[in-house]
Amino acid sequence: MIYALFVGGSAFLIALVIGAFIVPALHRRRLGKVISDEGPTTHHVKQGTPTMGGLLIYGTVAIVTVLTNIWEFENGGLVFERRSILLPLVVVLYAMAIGFWDDLGTLTSIAGRRALSWRLKFGLIGALSVAVALILYYGLEVRSANVPWAGQYDLGPVYIAIAIITVFATTSAVSITDGLDGLLGGTAAIAFAAYAVISFGQGQEFLATFSFTVVGALLGFLWYNAHPAQVFMGDTGALPLGASLATVALMTGHWLLLPIIGIVFVANASSTVLQIAYFQTTGGRRLFRMTPLHHHFELLGWSEPQVVLRMWLFAFAGAMVGVALALSV
Repeated sequence: MIYALFVGGSAFLIALVIGAFIVPALHRRRLGKVISDEGPTTHHVKQGTPTMGGLLIYGTVAIVTVLTNIWEFENGGLVFERRSILLPLVVVLYAMAIGFWDDLGTLTSIAGRRALSWRLKFGLIGALSVAVALILYYGLEVRSANVPWAGQYDLGPVYIAIAIITVFATTSAVSITDGLDGLLGGTAAIAFAAYAVISFGQGQEFLATFSFTVVGALLGFLWYNAHPAQVFMGDTGALPLGASLATVALMTGHWLLLPIIGIVFVANASSTVLQIAYFQTTGGRRLFRMTPLHHHFELLGWSEPQVVLRMWLFAFAGAMVGVALALSV
């Protein structure tokens, strides 16, 4: 645990340094985000704020992971030993490429270009979900569910379908949560910290180190994303956050705890689904003033920092309960 925490702290410092170069570069290149008219009108002042801050997060994760969490010293030399960590690392790079492609269509400086269609985006995320599920099942032989107070159960081939749904649903829910300064960065850091503790308790020190690396990188990103944000995460950061969180959860076997540890992600995604369903079945009536849920609270009169901080509190509570349940297996 000591090594993992040191690596996470180092990731924070590296992200701070990298951000000092990346954020001004994004400003100079006018890679500002177009603010959707469908959101709260108070967000229009954010028009032109640089996006693609995910490059800062996962650039840091990639650098730190390659330097500290893949190689081991044996007999006086470096040995490529931690192969399992290549899975979440590759997941990050693939999902970041999808997000980067999508973010290009939301820039104020690129006229006429559109973001990815929802069909193409869902198709690419679906392909990633299938690949992760197959690698876990056949490559890493991960195919179980850890049930609190009941133990571990091998699910057999059914695990593949469950893993596909877990990756796809988590990636989508986390992406939906990205909408306020500091909201996704903080809640995701809390979720990864929870799984870092769970991983270490299982003896998966490599996975704990990776998770704390993401936590450190997110804290460094939050330095620049704190309200009022100097940079947005964009799908370049949101998609790999969700995909890698789901991958880590599956690798621990504690994917059943994801809805608890990621309670804020579930609340935001559920509010959107319920809003659409209610709107269609009632001929235009709404359950919430606006979705995702964090916009509903804004329209109730909460300030943006209030919404973010209160959702962080729910995230902390969910993480504590989730870790407690994991320790009970």
